[in-house]
Amino acid sequence: MTALLGLSRVIDFINERLGKVAAWAIVVAILVSAINAIIRRIFGVSSNAWLELQWYLFGAVFMLCAAWTLKANEHIRIDIVSSRLSKRGRDGVDVFGHLFFLFPFVALLLWLSVPYFLNSYRSGEVSSNAGGLLIWPAKGLILLGFISMFFQWLSELIKRVAIMQGKLVDEEASGHSVEAEAERLIAEIGTVNTPGTGGTPPGDGVS
Repeated sequence: MTALLGLSRVIDFINERLGKVAAWAIVVAILVSAINAIIRRIFGVSSNAWLELQWYLFGAVFMLCAAWTLKANEHIRIDIVSSRLSKRGRDGVDVFGHLFFLFPFVALLLWLSVPYFLNSYRSGEVSSNAGGLLIWPAKGLILLGFISMFFQWLSELIKRVAIMQGKLVDEEASGHSVEAEAERLIAEIGTVNTPGTGGTPPGDGVS
């Protein structure tokens, strides 16, 4: 398990760095969109390449940040049932979901993405729009995105099993609990309003 946890840390590091770099594509896409709009307004010209470049950039963000989002546990979750379960019950649900839902989805899309990209690359596929860009780099982003997601799936499964075995502390145990967040806010409010704890004692405020 020690070696697997080491592998998990490497995967987490790579996908987090990849996601942070890819996130900057949003800024580039905004600049491309703004420049394209200005040129079109002033000179009355535009290009399909500019429009497709924006599509490429947004696609890069979506595909290359997905694994980072999974690593940060920020995907949409339905906590109506899981919040009522014990900690071990929630861990069991996570393992079940990773094995029987996430893995088949990622494996299927990864299997389909390989020939999808290779056929486009070998044929030198170009956009059918006049002045458009090459298509295969965009399809390569899809493949790369699912490769990173597959490895992040493996990392999350390793961590969840290690947590259930007591070999790893679950740092996200209360990070997405509504009850825990409410308790934290109440505690902070109580600290601020309690004399002698650095807060403002009752009656000492400016009226």
